Amino acid sequence: MAIILCLETATTNCSVAIAVDGKIKAIREENSQKFSHAEKLHVFIEAVLKEAKIDKKNLDAVAVSKGPGSYTGLRIGVSAAKGLCFALDIPLISTLTLEVLAQQVQCENCYLIPLLDARRMEVYSCVFNAEKKQIRETKAEILNENSFIDFLKERKTIFIGDGAVKFEEICKNENAIFQNGLFPSSADMASLAEAKYKISDIENVAYFEPFYLKEFILG
Repeated sequence: MAIILCLETATTNCSVAIAVDGKIKAIREENSQKFSHAEKLHVFIEAVLKEAKIDKKNLDAVAVSKGPGSYTGLRIGVSAAKGLCFALDIPLISTLTLEVLAQQVQCENCYLIPLLDARRMEVYSCVFNAEKKQIRETKAEILNENSFIDFLKERKTIFIGDGAVKFEEICKNENAIFQNGLFPSSADMASLAEAKYKISDIENVAYFEPFYLKEFILG
């Protein structure tokens, strides 16, 4: 029985969950444009442990959303995860933020493209098929009216995430479907983390860094 603490801090949604055998037992999350992760994260961790009646010493692993996403949010989440893993001597598991987001949508014979806002008209994106298999690499790209046209020509394509709002304004393709208001959540990390735990797909705690994807730019 694997008990995994899941931390999702890559976007404005600060989200913490306890999963037992891939099933959520307790969750706390708050989506705030103020990015209050530094204030809320450890409070949420204590709250979910208390609700699930689980002592920290009984955790089998910590899973963290590795990015891409907010530089500050990622640093806070990864620092907390590494600190817990060091202190408790347990494995660190990382999940791709865009894959976590993709878990929220089910479809048949479609493409699924999560988009995270990366300032102005730029987004972080990757492409999944209906079985949630990643079929295009994760990258940062500037949106235009022809973005993702090769996928849109083939079949219905669902766009999700806070970056999808920007693309909806310029995309007129009839195969494009937009599901707004979705953010990565620790609730959707549970099954991904459990699968990685079972095959010991873990990170080196000492050297693990967030997947920033591009360099931090001030201003």
